[in-house]
Parts: sequence; C-alpha cells; structure tokens
Amino acid sequence: MGKATGFLEYERINPKKRPPEERIKDWNEIKLPQDPEIVKIQGARCMNCGIPFCQGGILLNGKVSGCPVHNLIPEWNELVYKGQWEEAYKRLIRNNPFPEFTSRVCPAPCEGACTEGYIMESVTINSIEYEIIEKAFKEGWVKSKKAKATGKNVAVVGSGPSGLSTAYYLNIVGHDVTVYERNDRAGGLLMYGIPNMKLEKRFVERRLELMKEAGIKFVFNTEVGKDISTQELVDNYDAVVLCAGATKARGLDVEGKYLKGVYYAVDFLKANTKSLLDSSLQDANYISAKDKNVIVIGGGDTGTDCVGTSIRHGCKSVNQLEILPEPPKKRIEKNNPWPEWPTKLKVDYGQEEAIYMYGKDPRNYLVSTKKIVGNELGELKEVHTVNVNWVLDASGRRMPKEVPGSEKIWEADLVLLAMGFLGPEDTIPDELKLERDARSNVKAEFELFETNVEKVFAAGDMRRGQSLVVWGLQEGKLAAREVDKYLMGKSVIK
Repeated sequence: MGKATGFLEYERINPKKRPPEERIKDWNEIKLPQDPEIVKIQGARCMNCGIPFCQGGILLNGKVSGCPVHNLIPEWNELVYKGQWEEAYKRLIRNNPFPEFTSRVCPAPCEGACTEGYIMESVTINSIEYEIIEKAFKEGWVKSKKAKATGKNVAVVGSGPSGLSTAYYLNIVGHDVTVYERNDRAGGLLMYGIPNMKLEKRFVERRLELMKEAGIKFVFNTEVGKDISTQELVDNYDAVVLCAGATKARGLDVEGKYLKGVYYAVDFLKANTKSLLDSSLQDANYISAKDKNVIVIGGGDTGTDCVGTSIRHGCKSVNQLEILPEPPKKRIEKNNPWPEWPTKLKVDYGQEEAIYMYGKDPRNYLVSTKKIVGNELGELKEVHTVNVNWVLDASGRRMPKEVPGSEKIWEADLVLLAMGFLGPEDTIPDELKLERDARSNVKAEFELFETNVEKVFAAGDMRRGQSLVVWGLQEGKLAAREVDKYLMGKSVIK
C-alpha cells in the first residue's frame, strides 16, 4: 500500500478534456495528460485491498465486474505513487498487451468494481494506466519482442483487438504469425470503428510498427473466404485463429429502412475515418452530415461516436433515439449493488458537445421508431416515432408498450443505425462448416477456443458476440495460449 491513509486524504481528480468549443473544430484526441504529481497522488488513493475486485474480470448479473485482462492494478498504483514508473510499466504489461488502447477506449469496469467506489469516488485507474503507457513510449521502454523460432506457422484472420492480441502472444513465444485483414489498414474496430478523437490512429500505427518489427506479417486488402479460401489457410498453416469479429450490423425492420440517407453507424464511422486518414476528408469519400438534421437510432458508445462525428461535420441538428428508459443518475443499490457494473447516466463526449452546440442533451429515451418516410425521389425526410413504457407481459418478460397520443415526426436528412451487432458474418463459418451457438457465434468453449474443425480456433467477438475491446485482448491472449499448447504440447503464456 503506497500510502495507508491516501484514500482518506485525497479526492479523486479526473483527467481534463479539451473544451467542446475547441475540440469540435478538429479530429484530434480529446483527453489531456495529467501532471505527474497529480497522478502520483491519485495512485496513493489505492487501498491495495485484500481482495482487489478491480482486477477480477468476472460476470455479475450479465455484466463484467473488474478488469477482464486481470490488470495488476494495486501493484502499479503503488509503484506510480513511489515514482517507480518503469517498474509500474513492467507490471502493467504483464497482463495487458496494449494499454494504450484500453486506457483510451475501455469503459473501465475496473473502476466500477473499485472498493472505494462503494462509499466514495473510485480510484482513477483508467487515467493512471494511460499515463504509465504514454511515459513508457516516451522513455523508450516499449520494445518489440520475439523469441527463438519454433518453426510453426499460424494464420490469424482479422486484425481487431482479439486478432492483434493473438498475434502478439503467439509471436513472443516464437511462432511465425501472418495476420489477414480485408481492409487496407490493420486494427479492425480500433482503426475504423472508433473515431480519431477517441483513439488517434497514430497510436494504433505506433503499436503496429512494433509488431511488424517483431516479425509479424500483415496481409491487407484480402478477405478470407472470398479473396482466399479459409480452407487454403487450414491446409497451409499449422493452426488458424479466427478473429473476424461480430460485424453483422443489427438493422431496423420498419417501412422506409432502404431510403437514401439511412445508413448503418459502422459504415458512417468507417468511411469517415478512412477519408480522414487518406485525405483529411478532402476526397469526399464519406457520408457527410454537414447542414443535415441527423437522427441516431440507438445509444451506447457507437451512438455517441455518431453524434461527435456529425457535429464535426457541421450538422444542423442531432438527436439520439433510445427505446430504453433513461438510466438513474446514481447507482441504485437495491437492484444494482456494488461490485456490479454501475448502471447510471453518463454524459459522454458526444453529448457534451451537443449540449454546447444546441443547448440540450441529444438523447431521447423511451422512443420507438415506427417508420421512416421519404420524398418522391426516395430521399429521407422524416422519422416517425411513438413513446413507450416497459411493462411485464403474461410470461413475466419486460416488453415495450406504446403510449397513446405520443406520436411524433422528426425532420431528418440522415439516419444512422447504432443498434449493435447480431454476430459474425457467415462466409467463413459456412465454408468450414463450423458449429454455431444459439446467437450465431462460432462455437468454441471459453479458455479452450477450439472449434469443431481440427487446428481451427476462434476468439473475440466472433466467438463471444459483440463485447468490449478489453475482452478481445483477453480472449486473444488465452486463445494464443491454447494454440501454443496445441503446437508445442505446453505453453508459457499465462
């Protein structure tokens, strides 16, 4: 324990963000670094609990509690307090291959499970992690790694969080790793699913360069199952790990869903980032929200990203429609006790920016979309909605019930569907005849990751369904361990 009374003496100090009036003018990172002395004091707030729930990574009531990669949080908090930054970095990377990603985009279930959060403000775990890894890069402590070659070769399909994690761990134990990616850049959702202002792509590229230096090979613009058959990989490699994600977007089954101006959020965000990287948006190869009334259907991080991106385009207005009720402002202990993930209202960066621009939170709760209406040219012009209440049906399930007289028409020039994902695309599973679970994910038991096809493994969202980046990293690590065991009979990956 760095300072026995630190949690009593010091208050939580959140890292600052660039003000909305400044950041909406560019695509640069929102988060600002903290003064090292402030970080030191924040590290002193850690109680070094006898049972560190922060690093538990377990599911409680269907939601993760604590860190899925089991970060050694109390240890590096204490080391930061003592000024031993390099040792803190060494402890950090024991369990987390890419802290520069999680410290920027993870919702921090570790903080939700922090013991201090039961009676006071939790430790600023996420921002301390950010400061450790950025100092490590600045000081040159982050190096590429490669062990003595084993002579075994592995194909990894997909370069998102789970794919990169799988490749990283298989490489450091000496296997020859080739990553196949259908896009023109590696990173998966880290590159094209998360906007630049949340995760600047130079940080993704920084890590990718280290992985290439370590000997990992990347094959771009190659879609496995189309440009090259999956069976060809199975025939030519000692093992194949499928990390292609859960990229089948959830649609909206209403009249007008195919009108011009209705897009999936993932397509909107991907096209924007690609154009930004290719030409600073000068090539116009993206879906522009400029001067448009934007309706985002769906909440969550993706909905927030659509709001922030639309504002930077210069939209006329932006509203989010959410069928669920507004979360409480504070955790309700009776229904959501600590250390469960706290279900409470969060005002994220996109909402902050909308409030600055338009004077109100863009989110509208308990709203169901009835139909989308266009003009005679097939162009979007309106979204028709009705308010709902959630009631129990005869079987005891909660169902939305329409509120009579609550119909509303929203003027709309652009509708973005941010309603999550249904599971992996069918091409690869169908080709290999992989077994699927009830949610269409590739069936492979957690901690084993083996599919029903010899030497084919599956990890990440393709196996578990849409999830957090940090779960992708953990699944990639554990899948790499099982592949290593399969190839070598044992593994040093823990």
